Amino acid sequence: MGHYKLIIDGEKVQVDQSFPVINPATEEVVAECPLATEADLNRAVEAAKKAFKSWSQTTWPERQDALMKVADILEQHSEELAKILTEEQGKPMAVMGGSLFEMGGAVAWARATASMDLPVEVLQDDEHAYIELHRKPLGVIGSITPWNYPVMIAIWHIVPAILTGNTVVLKPSPMTPLASIRMVELVNQVLPAGVLNIVTDQDDLGPLMSAHPDINKIVFTGSSPTGKHIMRSAASNLKRLTLELGGNDAAIVLPDVDPAEVAPKLFGMAFINSGQVCAAIKRLYIHEDVYGAITNQMAAMASAVTVGNGLEEGVDFGPVQNQKQFELICDLAKSAKADGGKFLSGGEPLEGKGYFFPLTIVAGLNNGSRLVDEEPFGPILPVIKFKDVEEVIERANDNPNGLGGSVWSNDLELAANIASRMECGTVWINGHAMVQPNMPFGGVKDSGIGVGFGIEGLKEFTSIQAISIAKA
Repeated sequence: MGHYKLIIDGEKVQVDQSFPVINPATEEVVAECPLATEADLNRAVEAAKKAFKSWSQTTWPERQDALMKVADILEQHSEELAKILTEEQGKPMAVMGGSLFEMGGAVAWARATASMDLPVEVLQDDEHAYIELHRKPLGVIGSITPWNYPVMIAIWHIVPAILTGNTVVLKPSPMTPLASIRMVELVNQVLPAGVLNIVTDQDDLGPLMSAHPDINKIVFTGSSPTGKHIMRSAASNLKRLTLELGGNDAAIVLPDVDPAEVAPKLFGMAFINSGQVCAAIKRLYIHEDVYGAITNQMAAMASAVTVGNGLEEGVDFGPVQNQKQFELICDLAKSAKADGGKFLSGGEPLEGKGYFFPLTIVAGLNNGSRLVDEEPFGPILPVIKFKDVEEVIERANDNPNGLGGSVWSNDLELAANIASRMECGTVWINGHAMVQPNMPFGGVKDSGIGVGFGIEGLKEFTSIQAISIAKA
């Protein structure tokens, strides 16, 4: 069992209390995690505030170079971190969406983001005035990350913050804090003390961070209710916010597709990481002409995969990450049965230790059923038959969430027209959840405010300053 400590101001910090981190595949304790106090949080914020004075004055190339070294050290320790991820999160090591995939994504994302630039913009240069637009770092950034992809999402928060001259206090989910602690420990080998700090808790420090007078921005990935709480408490000092919140992504499949071609893609994008992905397909609307062929193939695939401990060979999908989420999936399955849902695969939790629920596909439901209206965030998917395109667009938009969506068709002009009418931050055509570092990503409605990724994501970590020089 590993021994973990907080990392504050470049130093390992021992605290008086700890809490257990549970392996969701075995329900056994992986390790004890330090339980930070408000005093520890204040110390971390103070360290970040102090480091900001010098870090904000470094040049852009200097920060790029430091972050490339961050990517290098993460790559060197990818297998070590991936094993910790599997133990605490549950995902298999070497599958699409698994722990090595997460580490590869973290490394690639760090390098891609570190290569970006935010040059000074010249807004006017004429006989009247010369005007420049500068972007300045905000100060201390509070990063609050979820349990599904803890290291990769931390990198999504940390790298643009540090690149733009800010410093960071990271608070990972108490469900999966261990790989994040080790990651911060490694990164501190190449970053100056105080630039990146980590505190771990049992979800009591979040409100203190969002209300903290010396934290200038909160970046949060998680549930919509929690995001709303953060937004309320952040008003105390008018914090900047980037909130990437819940998603209940709809995919619309038109009748001209080849079922044999699209079914595996739909399956993969619905069940990646056992469905525990914010932008996974959560509601699958399929035209009646191809509904049977697609759902039958997906059900056969779901029944053929192996669900088990991610550390074991031959496992395709891991457990639901924690007991609370597992109980929600079980409850949604019961609700779907009560609503008359027809289970094409799965439907009941697996016997024995671990939070294992088989990949479950449910037919016969529609909007108004809990499984359709609520985000399950797990391995259960409603497949919904439709006939009329206008009707299905309305049904897809009939949800408080608006993170991502997709349209599947060989008619790209028609697909693009439908995509433009979907109420979500990103729409993919003939794909889904294909996030990338150069494309802004964010939600509308209850799915959040602000964006990550790309130049637009970098700008979220800055304030603007216009400098105007009069010529006449």
